[in-house]
Amino acid sequence: MECRRCGSPLDRPGDYCLVCHTANCDAVVLDVDADRAHLTMLDEETRVGETTITTHPEPEGKPRVVERRNFAGRIADELRRKRPETVFAAGDREIIRATRAETRYDFFRVAGEDPVTAVLERRGDRALEVVETPPKEKLGGRHTTLIGDREGRRAISTVADHPHVKKIVPGPIDASGTGSQSGLRAKVTRADGNGNVRLLLRDGSSVQENRIVTTAMDRETGERVRDDLNEELAAADLQSP
Repeated sequence: MECRRCGSPLDRPGDYCLVCHTANCDAVVLDVDADRAHLTMLDEETRVGETTITTHPEPEGKPRVVERRNFAGRIADELRRKRPETVFAAGDREIIRATRAETRYDFFRVAGEDPVTAVLERRGDRALEVVETPPKEKLGGRHTTLIGDREGRRAISTVADHPHVKKIVPGPIDASGTGSQSGLRAKVTRADGNGNVRLLLRDGSSVQENRIVTTAMDRETGERVRDDLNEELAAADLQSP
């Protein structure tokens, strides 16, 4: 592939041109599995190239910490070669989080069996603002007590870590519900007209409704954030049915 501006040869499809300092893609769609990451480079609605990075997962029963960290580092290196404005990511959330932590690009979750098609269908939509506030600074409001002790704090931290969550306002605790022995369960409710949602925490007979202010601008985009948050809670084994 050659640079679209100066015609200089590029080592890989979609690479940033170091000769004339021009980006040759404006977005990368990242589809991650346990053993490989497929990157598709986009220039507006045109696919300009694809790259696949593979890894060798540790045998079952052995920790994957080092292997996953190295895998995420290789993906981040490839993204830095492209210098995209935006990264759309689907697949393994742990690796995506590790990759996002190593780069400065805006990451957006995308769902569906074909993430590239899903991205192309929504590219005309206005992108959601990314919140840079540290998760612990997003918690506010009159009520500071959270039900569920450590698990309750873990659920709140999972939600607060999302880039499209602005603020979490804990609500009062209602202890008049039906008891349960299943431990703390969390669920994000349907978005309202402004794109904001609520996080329901249940622990035994106690229920707490927490208001989540997001960067979504309407119900449709708020539903995207809700789905993403519920997937994060499910991955953390916290989501209720």
